[in-house]
Amino acid sequence: MRKLILKAGREKSLKRRHPWVFSGAIDRLEGNPEAGETIEVRSGDGEWLALAAYSPHSQIRARVWSWSETEIDASFFTRRVEDAASARAALGIDRASDGMRLVHAEADGLPGVIADRYGETVVVQLLSTGAERWRDAIADALCGLPGVYRVWERSDADARELEGLKPRSGLLRGKPLSGAPVIEEHGLKFRVEADAGHKTGFYLDQRDNRLLLRSLAADKDVLDCFSYTGGFTLNALRGGARSVMTIDSSGLALDMARANTRLNGLPDANWLEADVFQTLRKLRDQGRSFDVIVLDPPKLAPTAAHAERASRAYKDINLFALKMLRPGGHLMTYSCSGGISPDLFQKIVAGAALDARVDVRVEMWLHASADHPVALNFPESEYLKGLLCRVAA
Repeated sequence: MRKLILKAGREKSLKRRHPWVFSGAIDRLEGNPEAGETIEVRSGDGEWLALAAYSPHSQIRARVWSWSETEIDASFFTRRVEDAASARAALGIDRASDGMRLVHAEADGLPGVIADRYGETVVVQLLSTGAERWRDAIADALCGLPGVYRVWERSDADARELEGLKPRSGLLRGKPLSGAPVIEEHGLKFRVEADAGHKTGFYLDQRDNRLLLRSLAADKDVLDCFSYTGGFTLNALRGGARSVMTIDSSGLALDMARANTRLNGLPDANWLEADVFQTLRKLRDQGRSFDVIVLDPPKLAPTAAHAERASRAYKDINLFALKMLRPGGHLMTYSCSGGISPDLFQKIVAGAALDARVDVRVEMWLHASADHPVALNFPESEYLKGLLCRVAA
């Protein structure tokens, strides 16, 4: 087997079981591995450390499959997928929804593999050279799970470009899609844009937080920003909101949100296709006010290098929101940016509150739902950070 030899002293992170090897830590390669090929990772003095997938184009030059000397073959991926599915079954999420994350990349020991289940359909993203090399084995493992009748690939995220991979999308296993899958979540139905939407078509990570909004919405005026296909909006309406203003820059997403509203027999929201950043400023200047505001923007800082610019954007939208909240009102604010740590995010919101001249307390830290686990050796898997804040009455 080909070997990747680290520079002296650069094995510390691997010994703490962080599963990435960066290019700067490498002393040399022994052999000429292909993209995605399994290689041995060894310390500078020859100590065996891990088996990893090699990525010649990425700054993350290798991603660990295993910390033991096992065979990386099709059965390895079957075991990993089955273990991940069993862990989800133990959570009982299927009592609340037939949509859930089945595989959460490194947190499930499968770097570069994201798999979300929507009823009988699994939508998979293969985002690394190792995942790409084992594409068929992963698809077979997913299709072999009970009740799965098709596997649809959505390997079209920007992360593939960093790995030197072209985008892929389409049917991997089973019968073609005949319309958008429909899932049920806490008694609400949602159509999922499995073939064209963001991520795998739906934001499963916000399941618990959407239900929390439902509990806060009764007789309230709610502003839902960056709404996508209406997950928060529908829960606010189901919770008895007096009014909901829903803003997204995508007309197609808002059309899907309207369709989801009709699908559930809910009253209409005030739909607004517009740039959220500009619209929040306008609403503030107009003196508008709300009882509950949701800020769930897209990823603004994929890495720490983008953190400074993203911090200004996060502060702006939180500042505008806090200025428009009525006394006693709630702000649900999120960051899904890997380059923004939980501590930094809290500091950003605290700075916005100071500039807005309002007293704010954090009532709850908000996270992704339990089917998005966080590996203790890989804190990067905790990408979604949120705060439930209340303005003093």
